[in-house]
Amino acid sequence: MTKPRIYTMSFASVYPLYIQKAERKERTKEEVDQIVFWLTGYDEAGLADQIERNTDFETFFTEAPMLNPNVGLIKGVVCGVRVEEIEEPLMQKIRYLDKLIDELSKGKKMEKILRMEK
Repeated sequence: MTKPRIYTMSFASVYPLYIQKAERKERTKEEVDQIVFWLTGYDEAGLADQIERNTDFETFFTEAPMLNPNVGLIKGVVCGVRVEEIEEPLMQKIRYLDKLIDELSKGKKMEKILRMEK
């Protein structure tokens, strides 16, 4: 069975699209980075290294320092699929990131996006 195309896509090629999506809605690159850091455990240097090395999504998430323990609080639909029901772990992580970026572009407060508010 072949891997979904997203797994082999370069994170560095999609990252600017996340930023563009956020900026179109008056949000910032810094907020996108904060979401990536929260979800994956990367810091600025780690994220820059992943981008510089042009790693694919599979490597990006495999090498992530630590998935946030609150990812289970991320719920909702992205690309027509409920993220909490995705069974393939890598696809679920990718869709978690998509969902958080969607929430940012829809104007949610960072506290809600990062699951800090109940």
